[in-house]
Amino acid sequence: MRSMNGNSLLLLAVLLVCVLPAGTAAAPVPAYATTYTITVQEDGSALWQIEYRTLLASDDDLLAFDNYSRDMPAVYLPQVRDLMQRSAVQASVAASRPMAISNVTGNTAVQTSPTGRYGIVIYSFSWSGFAKPDGSLAIGDAFAGGMYLAKDNTLVIRYPYGWTVLQAEPAPDQQRDVLVWYGLRTFGPGEPRVLLEKPAFPLVPLIAGISVVAVIAGFILYRATKRQAAPDLTDYRDEPADSGEPAALLSEAEEAGLEERIIRLLEAGGGEQYQSEIVKTLGLPKSTVSSALNNLHRKGMIQKVKKGRENLIRLVRGQT
Repeated sequence: MRSMNGNSLLLLAVLLVCVLPAGTAAAPVPAYATTYTITVQEDGSALWQIEYRTLLASDDDLLAFDNYSRDMPAVYLPQVRDLMQRSAVQASVAASRPMAISNVTGNTAVQTSPTGRYGIVIYSFSWSGFAKPDGSLAIGDAFAGGMYLAKDNTLVIRYPYGWTVLQAEPAPDQQRDVLVWYGLRTFGPGEPRVLLEKPAFPLVPLIAGISVVAVIAGFILYRATKRQAAPDLTDYRDEPADSGEPAALLSEAEEAGLEERIIRLLEAGGGEQYQSEIVKTLGLPKSTVSSALNNLHRKGMIQKVKKGRENLIRLVRGQT
């Protein structure tokens, strides 16, 4: 096993695997999967969320998960807190920068979907000093010992809105509004290494001006067309409309892959999720997700249910 400097992901994954059921060999989906999401702030701090998902293939698995949930506050949460705090201390020494862990929380839940019953464990915490702020943001020195992503594991790094990625090594598997790496993958010391550039001019006044113009133009267009056509109930845009966000151009293979990811998200969510949650999880432009949802609707694989001002996307039964 690697050193502890920035390597708490691997140790935490091992901790989870050792104390939770791993499913059965005959399961049609991976027995367990872990997603590490790191949201970096402009001051260099980061909000971490570590989500572990395991298949509960039997009643014994469910009992073991219930026991884990019961013991989490007194047993496992302190272990995770100690593990992350020791990791931050060692990373601080290696990077010569103060670091600290705070606000460590843990939650569990059981979800049922068309593909089975799953136990979900989520640990969250704040890591101050995680990135080096110096006009720009440098991410990586907290991972002094490198990192390891097991098969079916995912690392997601989110960065402040409007910032530009100048460098990302090794190259991520996905890069749009977030950086995503999929396992199986081994990172070297100080990796992944990411350098972010701050916007050269204030974005808020510009965005506010654009928003005012967009609202006025939208109102005029609405008044001009509201008597000409009824609303299309199969339009998967969220309200308010997201026309100001350009859609990403995807190849046929990428479109098929995105549609498959949406189906998997719906299955993991018990067959339904709000469209806004799908957009947030995928980290893609709203218009890109809307286009994929329209395609799935035309194929008869999903349906939309209006819930107030939000769209609830529901998997058509029989789709797996």
